[in-house]
Amino acid sequence: MEKGSDFRQWDELIPDALGLIFSNLSLKEILTVIPRVCKSWSKAVMGPYCWQEIDIEEWSSWSQPDILDRMLRMLIARSSGSLRRLSVSGLNNDLIFSFIAEHAGSLQSLRLPRSEISDVIVEQIAGKFSTITFLDLSYCVKIGARALEAIGKNCKMLVGLCRNMHPLDTAGKPPEDDEALAIAATMPKLKHLEMAYHLISTASILQILSSCPELEFLDLRGCWSVILDDKLVKEKFPKLKVLGPLVVDFYERNDWDECSDFSDASSEYLAWEFMAGGVGDYFDDDESFDGMWDDEASLEELELRFYEGVDEDVGDYGWPPSP
Repeated sequence: MEKGSDFRQWDELIPDALGLIFSNLSLKEILTVIPRVCKSWSKAVMGPYCWQEIDIEEWSSWSQPDILDRMLRMLIARSSGSLRRLSVSGLNNDLIFSFIAEHAGSLQSLRLPRSEISDVIVEQIAGKFSTITFLDLSYCVKIGARALEAIGKNCKMLVGLCRNMHPLDTAGKPPEDDEALAIAATMPKLKHLEMAYHLISTASILQILSSCPELEFLDLRGCWSVILDDKLVKEKFPKLKVLGPLVVDFYERNDWDECSDFSDASSEYLAWEFMAGGVGDYFDDDESFDGMWDDEASLEELELRFYEGVDEDVGDYGWPPSP
């Protein structure tokens, strides 16, 4: 750059500024395009600047469990303890949940819908999520009141909780108030609560309203046993907005197969990152940056690995569209 110029070259921007800019790109672009532009950009995406907020919820809903685990470990490691928000769907085991907990020192918002986590692991590591203010455990069928109680006792800053269920997961089961009572007993600071399609009673909801005086939004869609007096709610809880129970939503308008949360879509096109060696293989240390930029063949190999095996019919489903 010429001396005295009013313009600054993109490759000279500080890493945190680059990270802020790159955060507007898709995950695919950050991992496969940006590292190939120049050395400073590739180093920026290797550091924590791009990974303080990680949202791979849409991508993870299509990925295979082992690929998802490896992607999460790589991205969380890159955050270097600065992770503030994480959104991912379908954690397959307690081990990856424990890994997230080990790096949750700065975590404020955590979305883990459809994850296969258990009451036992939540009870063991809930204390490591003490900074959490928002939590989404919707459709996590292996946890119950024990997990929610542990979360409430350890996450004292929690103001938002999503614990929605799929209608198929609760259909035909007897009413249970244990989760609602656990919430009432341990989460007094809640402002936002979603409990759609829970088989709960009016009494347990009244207990929540009594115990959570700051509550502003309550989602009760599909909680057919709950009967609230609208006039009484408006008088006693003027700030509260209640959605449901009688709301015709997606689940009522469509056939069960159409609203299923599961898919058998092919994930072969995700192999670019991990099956043949990851993007991180090029960036283990500073020397690897120099080697990559001096070796055009390596860049071509990386690009080929991304496109190799992509099925034209399903290739567009693995990644969210670019902004």
